[in-house]
Parts: sequence; C-alpha cells; structure tokens
Amino acid sequence: MPEVARSIEIQAPPSAVWRWLATEEALRQWLSPNIEIDMKVGGTYSLLGPDGETRISGTVLEIVPEGRLILSWIEEGEGWVHPGRLVITLTAKPVGTEVTVIHDGFAGIGKPGWADTLRAYERGADRHQILERLADLVAASVA
Repeated sequence: MPEVARSIEIQAPPSAVWRWLATEEALRQWLSPNIEIDMKVGGTYSLLGPDGETRISGTVLEIVPEGRLILSWIEEGEGWVHPGRLVITLTAKPVGTEVTVIHDGFAGIGKPGWADTLRAYERGADRHQILERLADLVAASVA
C-alpha cells in the first residue's frame, strides 16, 4: 500500500513523548497551531494544512496511551471520496522512543491523480519537519 512514512528517535521515554500527543494544546505545538480536536475515539478534528489553504478533517480512530494515535485524514474540497489515515506510533527503544508518522490509504481516497497527492505528501513530509519540532519540544520538556 502506498504510504509516506518518517521516523525519528527521541531520547525520552514513551510517557514523555505521549504528553505531546495526548491533548489539543500539545498537538498545536508541533502538528498544527490551529488544530481543533475532540480527543476521544470517534471524536472529530479539523486543521488548516501547512500550505495555509487546505482544510483537513477527520475522526479519531484509535488512541493507545504511550503507543499509538490514529486519525482518519481527508483534504476537504480536493476530490477525496474516502479518507486516508495518519498513524503516529511510539515504540520504546533502549535509549528512548522511536516516533513514526505514516500517512497511508492514498490509493483508496478515490481521487483521480492520487499518485500526485502521494508525491506531494512525500515532499511535504521533508519540508514541514514535524517530527523535528516534536523532538525539540520533548527535549526541552525533559531537560
């Protein structure tokens, strides 16, 4: 299945990293400054994409404290028939936590030209540096 995946290792335990995924205020610090999210399974969310124009919305699909946050993900007004997913996974490592962010489901969004959307997300994953922002926030909070 086509996906865009990025990972980073953060020298802090999963509990310290999870604090930055567990609340709307924390997610605003690194994921999107304008996210509005009802942080429960089935809760909805919306945010303005990093381009400042694209409205993204979806539903909280899964919450595993200190383990995983999964959201459905749809670009409103962009021809998506079905949502993709944003999967954020925390994996304990000997010296900290590996954080992996995956956007998947591109082939199923029902948009002609979905492969172009996949390529745009590949470019955006490197340009927006969200995992580096998360790592910086965690490091500052545990220092």
